[in-house]
Amino acid sequence: MTNELEKQKLLNLLGLARRAGKLVTGEDLVLGAIRNGKASLVLFAADGGQSSLKKFSNKTTSYNVPFDTSLTRSEMGDATGLARSVIAVADRGFAKKMREYLNN
Repeated sequence: MTNELEKQKLLNLLGLARRAGKLVTGEDLVLGAIRNGKASLVLFAADGGQSSLKKFSNKTTSYNVPFDTSLTRSEMGDATGLARSVIAVADRGFAKKMREYLNN
């Protein structure tokens, strides 16, 4: 992610998705969402555990789900109000806009 403005837009959108009920949080629920095809984007904390990182990286690759690690656990927590290291976005529209911010 290139600049702070894009990151702030992403975090604002993450909070909006949380309030809209379009996020899946927690390791087991996110894994289930990936398997069921409900996850449109998976965000994993840059400061998350290595074994979990490998597990989610492999799972998202095999199910062809976009995966990103550019946010920290505290940034994700501040945006959503939840202390989580992994979040799945279960809405195509939110996920598409978030990917635009991540790729800029």
